[in-house]
This record gives sequence, C-alpha cells and structure tokens, in this order.
Amino acid sequence: MVVEVQDNLEKALRVLKKKMQLDGLQRELKNRRFYEKPSVKKRRKMQEAERRRRKAQRRRRR
Repeated sequence: MVVEVQDNLEKALRVLKKKMQLDGLQRELKNRRFYEKPSVKKRRKMQEAERRRRKAQRRRRR
C-alpha cells in the first residue's frame, strides 16, 4: 500500500488508516492475533453473513 507524504504526516496517516479500513486489513489483523478454532471461525463467518444479509434487506426497504 503506497501513501504519498507531501508535508503533512497527519494527513498521510489518516489516508493510510482509511485505506487499511476499506481493504479490511485491520479486521484481518485483529482476527489473526490469536488462533481461532475452526468451529468458532465458522460461527463468526455465519454471523457476519447474517449481518450483511440484514443490512441488505434494510437498504431494499427504503
């Protein structure tokens, strides 16, 4: 990931954090910090899918 630094380091950090968040890198690093059993991983993936499905339904209602 490349972030150009002109003069403002704070702005470059904000841009980097935003790019990492959009790529899902922060979430992946958080999840890989500790070992996750396959059963727990499966349950988490199912919960995330359910959350995305509900969010999509809310968007369709509008």
